[in-house]
Amino acid sequence: MKVAVCAVDQGLEAELASRFGRCKYFVVIDTETTNVAAIPNAGGKTGEGAGVQAAQILINEDVEAVIGTSFGPNAFMTLKYAGIKVYNGKGTVSEVLEQFKDEKLEEMEQSNVPKKAGHFTR
Repeated sequence: MKVAVCAVDQGLEAELASRFGRCKYFVVIDTETTNVAAIPNAGGKTGEGAGVQAAQILINEDVEAVIGTSFGPNAFMTLKYAGIKVYNGKGTVSEVLEQFKDEKLEEMEQSNVPKKAGHFTR
């Protein structure tokens, strides 16, 4: 299973990013092979729609679950429609990955931030 974690940096010791759509990296872990890859979030610098663009990156990577802290409604719905499970976590990538493996993270049922929360204004 491929699990993505929204992170501020690359690697397993990176802290979780505060916002899904604006995270710097997705640390993607294949739980079967233990391969780890850091994928830059190219959509994080856009004016709007960053969450949906970030979700598309994970869809393209065949991710089955994502762990983060804040998910906007558009990103959340895009992930759910794609069949990607969304979990809320805190700590480092390795910490939340262990919590995920131990089934200690609760799957989110809805977005936890208002629409356009990460929208840049001019």
